[in-house]
Amino acid sequence: MTTVTIRIPDDIVHNIDTCANHLNLTRSEYIKRAILAMNKTLKDDARAQRLRNASQRVRQESMVVNAEFSAIEHDPKD
Repeated sequence: MTTVTIRIPDDIVHNIDTCANHLNLTRSEYIKRAILAMNKTLKDDARAQRLRNASQRVRQESMVVNAEFSAIEHDPKD
């Protein structure tokens, strides 16, 4: 396991310690879980953005297809 050294303002360390103690966790475990949670959030946000982009592309293509069907449906040849 790798050790990482970071500088954190004292007030934030105090908040970390308070929360960690409340959860019966070490400071290190609390920070590790916070990092994992942030990584998951970023990954989930990126996935959601990819889905929104794909949905927008599909929506645009659907509008083109709908317009083509509409033109065929109202074709005066019928």
